[in-house]
Amino acid sequence: MDLNDKKIPKYRTPFRPAVEGLFATIRQERNFRFHLLAALCACLLGFFFSLSKTEWIAILFSIFGVIAMELMNTAIERAVDLSVGHKYHPLAKLAKDAAAAAVLMWAVLAAIIGCIVFLPKLWHVFQGAAF
Repeated sequence: MDLNDKKIPKYRTPFRPAVEGLFATIRQERNFRFHLLAALCACLLGFFFSLSKTEWIAILFSIFGVIAMELMNTAIERAVDLSVGHKYHPLAKLAKDAAAAAVLMWAVLAAIIGCIVFLPKLWHVFQGAAF
């Protein structure tokens, strides 16, 4: 039975697998949950500091970029695991390592953007605090 046989309105059918994949990744991937926590912290800081529209755009692109890369990494890991099973293969390792490196690169970019946006604001707060 495929999705067209179910009694689901056609407008919701394309989104169901995406939502299921998102929640499966949240349940199964510790790193993904860490990135979601970091995203929540960035958003809370953004509200606290009343970011400009441009700053919000940079932060949101960073957040969603990391999340998207983490989802792609998970998809690649699962596909590779499915293809090689429990056997070691150097190309499987290379594929998984490259996918993990892509997440790392985007996370580093997001951290740099976060520093550019938030460090001056934090610096201003700490300079005004009496220690």
